[in-house]
Amino acid sequence: MAGGRRSLGAVIADLRTRNGWTLKEMSELCGIPVSTLSKVEHDRLSLTYDKLQQLGERLNISIADLFAEGEGAPATIMGRRSVGTLDRAVRVDTPNYEYYYLCTELRQKRMVPVISRIHAQSLGEFGQLLRHSGEEFIFVVDGAITVHTEFYEPLELKAGESIYIDSGMGHAYVCAPGHKETTIVSVMSSAEEDLSSLIHEAQRKTASGDETAQKKRASRKE
Repeated sequence: MAGGRRSLGAVIADLRTRNGWTLKEMSELCGIPVSTLSKVEHDRLSLTYDKLQQLGERLNISIADLFAEGEGAPATIMGRRSVGTLDRAVRVDTPNYEYYYLCTELRQKRMVPVISRIHAQSLGEFGQLLRHSGEEFIFVVDGAITVHTEFYEPLELKAGESIYIDSGMGHAYVCAPGHKETTIVSVMSSAEEDLSSLIHEAQRKTASGDETAQKKRASRKE
């Protein structure tokens, strides 16, 4: 898998192999059915953010370290560098976004860089506003988005425009009218070491389940 993009399935399979777990043992530890884990490992199913958070909490591993490659360098070493490329990013699908986590070989990051493709067309489709500790910067790469926040009127941003917000304020990014898909780059930061766990916790949605999310994503591509 070196040199190419790792799928979520490869990440989960590698975690299980490194710990010497069978699918049944991992299922008992994380509370996710064997059939679901098997489908994820074979890239036939993804996991929603609430399931990723559940897996991390049950297995006592942060989401940042789950996605990290290899053993990683100690956080005390200075001069760290990571080149982020889309083909090496870890992809995670949700009903509203495709997330591509960059620079995953670095552990204990204070910032999480992500390329996201937005599919949600309205706040009604998106669901509940997201909230998590820290701050975030969003830059629109192509298309246009409508930014919904808890305390401000909706704001439209076009390609080349950006916004910086307090992530603890409820927020949601959806495609602006006339755009079926939009790409953004986001950088999220927090004082907490385990930023990724906070981010994933904020993504809990009222979606009807992993299978429904997969069907919803597939229907958009038809």
